[in-house]
Amino acid sequence: MAGSSTYEGFSAEERSAMKEHAQARKKAARLGSRADKAAEARRDVLAKIAEMGDSDRVMAERVHAVITAGVPELAPKLWYGMPAYALDGKIICFFQSAAKFKARYATLGFSDQAKLDEGAMWAAAFALTEVTAEVEARIAALVKQAVA
Repeated sequence: MAGSSTYEGFSAEERSAMKEHAQARKKAARLGSRADKAAEARRDVLAKIAEMGDSDRVMAERVHAVITAGVPELAPKLWYGMPAYALDGKIICFFQSAAKFKARYATLGFSDQAKLDEGAMWAAAFALTEVTAEVEARIAALVKQAVA
């Protein structure tokens, strides 16, 4: 077919994210109680944040603090190797570092489970270049709306 593009497969970053997701699922299946799983998931998220480069790490730490303090019913867990926050086992939002997919900026993303619906079109991801007090307030409001 003339003019068709050839599928070249997943990038190395995408393959890595899928492997991390599979490893996390296997690890969760091995753990016993729900409390054990929650504690381990929280440790995994904090460890993943600690691995990030300076700028991403600082933002991820602030995002984590805002989400866990503002909406404590959200459970931290890794999702495709990214810090994420779930309600009843379903991902509501996640932090994607700029380095994850070699992007220009970090991202606070929301899944289709988030209740951010506003008319016929709404944002499901937000670029982050720094987390100021104003940005923290916006994150807190968005996450509260997402679980409302």
